Amino acid sequence: MTKQPVTPKIRCAVYTRKSNEEGLDVQFNTLDAQREACEAYIASQKSEGWFLVPDNYDDGGFSGGNLERPALKRLMKDIDAGKVDVVIVYKIDRLTRSLMDFTKLVETFDRRNVTFASITQAFNTTTSMGRLTLNILLSFAQFEREISAERIRDKFAASKKKGMWMGGHPPLGYIVQERKLVIHPTESETVRAIFHRFAEIGSATQLIQELAESGTAGKKGRPMDKGYLYRILNNRLYLGEVAYQGAIYAGEHEGIIERELWDAVHTILATNTREPRSSSTRVQTPAVLRGIIRCGHCDRAMKPTFSRKNGREYRYYTCQSADKNGANACTLRTVAAGNVERAVFDQVRGLLRTPEMMVRTFQAMDEGDTKTPESKSMESLRNLGTLWDELFPGEQARLLQLLVAKVNVSHQDVSVHLKTGGLKTLLTEMDTDDERSVS
Repeated sequence: MTKQPVTPKIRCAVYTRKSNEEGLDVQFNTLDAQREACEAYIASQKSEGWFLVPDNYDDGGFSGGNLERPALKRLMKDIDAGKVDVVIVYKIDRLTRSLMDFTKLVETFDRRNVTFASITQAFNTTTSMGRLTLNILLSFAQFEREISAERIRDKFAASKKKGMWMGGHPPLGYIVQERKLVIHPTESETVRAIFHRFAEIGSATQLIQELAESGTAGKKGRPMDKGYLYRILNNRLYLGEVAYQGAIYAGEHEGIIERELWDAVHTILATNTREPRSSSTRVQTPAVLRGIIRCGHCDRAMKPTFSRKNGREYRYYTCQSADKNGANACTLRTVAAGNVERAVFDQVRGLLRTPEMMVRTFQAMDEGDTKTPESKSMESLRNLGTLWDELFPGEQARLLQLLVAKVNVSHQDVSVHLKTGGLKTLLTEMDTDDERSVS
């Protein structure tokens, strides 16, 4: 008796996509039509062992210009898990409109021995001719997408030149009615008061403090900081103008402030803008605690700042809360950089000499691949503690970044928190440096 050859089962997954959500709520939508056509195609290949997997992979309202689509991600996950043999789509651009993204998808398909079929375009990715034809079609799809994007940009630019509001969140002082900016009676008074008061005092820091004390807030009750204030003072919409790519156009909306007030404010802003200071001093004395120093009062990062008096430059670390919201926002505000850096140096230098650090050294050597003998590692750490002051500021900064996770500064003290793996990293670098010096 002759045995009939067994036809292998081929698991087929149907993927559908629609760029927008319009019409998806109807009983039989575009995604349903795509899936029905693909299922009919799979049924026609039943003799070849093709059958439909039970999962649906439908992306409604997602662009084909990228791969950030939930159903596609789920499909790729199932492909990686070996649950799919063939991916079926109605048209190639349902899968992607990007040639680069298509290349990534095909590479994944190849790794998992998955083939790809478009029922309205007879392609098979297992052949070189099929790949060539697919690449040509996708090139045209990507070209069409880029042309559409250019049309949108051109339309946007033309609308801006006419002074039209092109959407987004309206600034403080305006609301949107029938796609146009309309002055909000209460918020517009706040904007006028901000411009007038800044023209009087010329200080953003003082103005922020006054606004905070009076309870004045931005859009939707948002608290104001310096960044928010400067965005208001530099927004030409308040003049009744629209800015686009460096050009200024008359807007369709009504302005809130007068030209004279705008000019007065911007004269002060231009005067307050300082020329860039010489970088020589900063290079010689870098902010070695940058990124690791925090305000113990606000639990906010502190950033390096500078001031100049009588020809000398003074370095500080300033709490971000005080910098953005005014000096009264933080009781610590500013600390002298030299003082806090010396305190951190003393603590680190002392830690390098402690028995506890010696124990950590043994532990780090046991955990890592350090080849340096124990006695040499101990000696190197002792030397670092002894010779710390002789290191260049840049070298001190590099060692601090390796060893220290965080520095907390308060009125009472300066506390240093070491990194868990910092010592291991330091020993590895010391080992590498020794090897280089020998070679």
